[in-house]
Amino acid sequence: MDIQGDLVTVKGSKGELSHHIHPAISVSVEDGTLVVKRASDDREQRSLHGLTRSLIANMVQGVSSGFERVLEINGVGYRAQKENDRLLLQVGYSSPVDFPIPPGIDVAVEGGTRLRVRGMDKEVVGEVAAKIRRVRPVDHYKGKGIKYAEERLRLKPGKSGKASKS
Repeated sequence: MDIQGDLVTVKGSKGELSHHIHPAISVSVEDGTLVVKRASDDREQRSLHGLTRSLIANMVQGVSSGFERVLEINGVGYRAQKENDRLLLQVGYSSPVDFPIPPGIDVAVEGGTRLRVRGMDKEVVGEVAAKIRRVRPVDHYKGKGIKYAEERLRLKPGKSGKASKS
């Protein structure tokens, strides 16, 4: 771990991450432990204190073990395929959706319908998973689309009947 002014850099087995901290927050290493302190106790400083602590904790976890989001593709004929640094999604459109995978992110396709998005930066992993999900959000009537594996989907009932002619 390296602290230079407002730049905190964390190195680990998976790589290196850096983050600029707010000037009102101070970060130091005391007895091998990273300590985050704030200048005053007002509301903005308290929120920045917690945010900075969480961001640095996520950086430490990311460079040591990494982060992962799992997506599932539901629907007849819906599937994914990885080609080099691109992801081809066949999700009901007239042609496959070509999704570029950003550097630092690894996407594994399991069985054609399960995607594992991995990386060391939690923010980037979450953003890439959200963008993939946005290609075809789940239809709440049929249950078709791309969803997170832990997401619970409640299907809505369709029309119960047609209006009567009187």
